[in-house]
Amino acid sequence: MRGNRLRWGALGWVLTLQFFVVEAIVQLRYTGPYSRADNTISDLGASASPAHSAMNASFVVQAALILVGVALLLPALRGAAARLAQVLLALCAIGVLMVGVWPEGTVSALHTTGAVLYLAGGAAGLLALAYAVRSRSEAVGTALAVLGLVGAAATIFFADSVTEYLGRGGTERVAAYVIPVGLAVAGAALWWMSRATGALPEAAAAPSRRELRTEARAQQAERIRERDDALDAAARRRGEPPPARPVADAEPAGEPADGEFDDIDPEDPWATPTRRDR
Repeated sequence: MRGNRLRWGALGWVLTLQFFVVEAIVQLRYTGPYSRADNTISDLGASASPAHSAMNASFVVQAALILVGVALLLPALRGAAARLAQVLLALCAIGVLMVGVWPEGTVSALHTTGAVLYLAGGAAGLLALAYAVRSRSEAVGTALAVLGLVGAAATIFFADSVTEYLGRGGTERVAAYVIPVGLAVAGAALWWMSRATGALPEAAAAPSRRELRTEARAQQAERIRERDDALDAAARRRGEPPPARPVADAEPAGEPADGEFDDIDPEDPWATPTRRDR
């Protein structure tokens, strides 16, 4: 059953790409000039658009598809970042639902609130999702982080009317388009990871601070041993006694004692170690 949940959740996110198909069809039926740079997406859902019903239905379907992934796919990812992504992407889904239920030209406050929730919640949700999946796939996590940052920047520019380069419609589209693209990438990648076993692989465990220090000391000791062996060999060739060896300190100066730091959380690869209470 878990494999089916992941499969259906991933499919829901991949199908969010339906938005691009519907938008292109509705634009073709738009009466009069329509510019993707100057006209916003919401113009296609206004009553003046001949196919406004199809555009608004696409918004509602988009909300349902996002929630399918939130409900079926994200619970398989453990950790605070995954839980945060669930909340943010749920807000994103509520936002696009509001955009479809209250189109442009109806209840302006609700439509605007929905647009803000969709754009801001989607961008922030992609960033949280990037954090959640990065321990399983560096490439996917990085791609989602880049999309989230682009979406966040475009959302800020659109809200502040910094649109002279891409136009109002173009800036909004950058902010909006990264959301279905990111969700489709995440859904496909998570399904691919789970296809063999029907479950997502466990996050790669990050080494603890103690393990990193132990490895560093072992490497330093090996370098010292190789140096001493070279010095001894050179002394023997010259017929001299081997040079005296300095007594090594038990703990390098400035290093914290063992146990002073907690191990790094394997589910939080970007977290810093925290000091234990004494």
